[in-house]
Amino acid sequence: MSTDTNAPIPITQIGHERLKEELKRLKTLDRPKVISEIAEARALGDLSENAEYHAAREKQGFIEGRIMELEDKLGRVQVITGGKGRTDRVVFGALVSLIDVSDDSKGEEKSYRIVGDLEADIKNNAISISSPLAKSLINKTVGDIVTVNLPRGEKYYEVKDIRFID
Repeated sequence: MSTDTNAPIPITQIGHERLKEELKRLKTLDRPKVISEIAEARALGDLSENAEYHAAREKQGFIEGRIMELEDKLGRVQVITGGKGRTDRVVFGALVSLIDVSDDSKGEEKSYRIVGDLEADIKNNAISISSPLAKSLINKTVGDIVTVNLPRGEKYYEVKDIRFID
């Protein structure tokens, strides 16, 4: 499966701001700090056996790689803004509250925000638009039951609420 490396990358306004902040931090804080660490390690003498120097160079490589990656992605993002407040359909950027209505559930309620691949973070309940759950939720309305095919079988959720957060 090939991916188009020039394709627009969907992202929410919040995700876009976070990436810009990370890039700014890398350029204004992390990069100068590692350059200083390299200079200090160089002053210690023999570079061939200087662990501090090699560690700082490795850290510099990571920082420079991340800066290049962020600049590339920020150049291709497509910021998709949702509405404010409530909406009648699940769309990109929506915060969706679900009730697990599967046979094995206890009616647990969960909320997920549908975001782009760059900002997906399950720990913070941000799921990728390309995930099975998000795909099954798109264009659903409050009260709809969605079926999600998971490796452990099917799960069923009822859409309880759809809204946008700033």
